Amino acid sequence: MKLLIATGIYPPSIGGPATYSKLLNDELPKRGIDVAVVSFDAVRHLPKIIRHLVYFGKILLQTKKADIIYAQDPVSVGLPAYLASKLTDKRFLLRIPGDYAWEQGVQRFGVKDLLDEFSKKPANAYSLSVQIFRIIENFVAKRAEKIIVPSKYLRKIVMRWGIPEEKISVIYNAFEGLSIYPDESRPKVQLYGKTIVSSGRLVPWKGFMSLVETMIELNKKFPDLKLCIVGDGPERGVIERRIKQLELGRNVYMVGNVSQAANFEYIRQARVFVLNTGYEGFSHQILEVMAIGTPLVTTDVGGNPEIVESGRNGLLFPYNDKKALSVAVEKMFRDEDFAHECSARGKETVAQFTKEKMIDSLIELLNK
Repeated sequence: MKLLIATGIYPPSIGGPATYSKLLNDELPKRGIDVAVVSFDAVRHLPKIIRHLVYFGKILLQTKKADIIYAQDPVSVGLPAYLASKLTDKRFLLRIPGDYAWEQGVQRFGVKDLLDEFSKKPANAYSLSVQIFRIIENFVAKRAEKIIVPSKYLRKIVMRWGIPEEKISVIYNAFEGLSIYPDESRPKVQLYGKTIVSSGRLVPWKGFMSLVETMIELNKKFPDLKLCIVGDGPERGVIERRIKQLELGRNVYMVGNVSQAANFEYIRQARVFVLNTGYEGFSHQILEVMAIGTPLVTTDVGGNPEIVESGRNGLLFPYNDKKALSVAVEKMFRDEDFAHECSARGKETVAQFTKEKMIDSLIELLNK
């Protein structure tokens, strides 16, 4: 079997789709499946429209050598991958890690609703651009032979598009633990004292602004507490200005994009990791944090409760609830025994999401 993976990002880019695609590229050949990867990263530097045409050309060339095309989202790579599969009469498999129309709507077109609200409203409730993205993702999803989602929560969202439940398979994400890089090659990263780390793409629904504002209350209780934000994105300038307005420059700092290994090292050295997100399909980052062993505080949204049992392997709080976030972080800092128990149980949780289970489930589906 020859599998072509069409993905939006690929290492050294950081993110769930990059990690997932890299894992498949490493592991599937060991099971007798040839893999080729075409990443949109390779054409991202080109002007709009041109980059999409060039990417379609790259997909079309590779499709001729493939049996199955496996797209990692329903729009940016999903549409060209589907069209290439149609032109070459190849089988088309689609993974939906999130709602592309909603993500673009929030980032670019003024959508304020969280995903649950968005998915229940009619398309004409939003701008024409958002409507077009919704039409594309629905068009591509309905034409895939099978759809893979990484959580039961996302299966529910995709079913609201009119996709029958039997067409959607839930295959949970996996994480390899700390073996991703050996101890002797750890990047040189140094955090001092009590430090919260939060990392991810700086987009509105990741809640970095509220996290920064929560530091006002937390610094009253822990004057030496610092917040380190790892990552980059369209919200960076807004967040930096807010840090300056609140005079938090000595307690909050941003390090921008770093390598995956450096990101892991920041998480490893943190006293607490916080993910104040308004949406997660099924967070690969949560699995990473648990595997590393850093106490975790995150929101009770999306697929997060499918991983985190609040009070057992981490703490959950309502999205953007600064008071609840402050209480959860304080609990982790003041009750070290509790924090250590959460870390230990987090590692037990990660053991349930092995790459072997994920790969076996995917191969079973491919063979069908």
